[in-house]
Amino acid sequence: MKAKDLRERTTEDLGELRLQLEKDLFSYRMKNHTGQLEDTSLLGKTRRDLARIKLILREREPAAAQGGAS
Repeated sequence: MKAKDLRERTTEDLGELRLQLEKDLFSYRMKNHTGQLEDTSLLGKTRRDLARIKLILREREPAAAQGGAS
């Protein structure tokens, strides 16, 4: 996923996507540990996507706080 595409999504949608990616990452880790994961690059890709989403959500927090304080 590209950051540009993620920025176009709503905050609620990003939150749901974050939860799904965290579940997927856990699943990939378990499969990797047991030797069932064929594409190990999924671990890194998922971690990077998750970091992008967390960054965007973190950037939106101060904007929401300023908007609510007015």
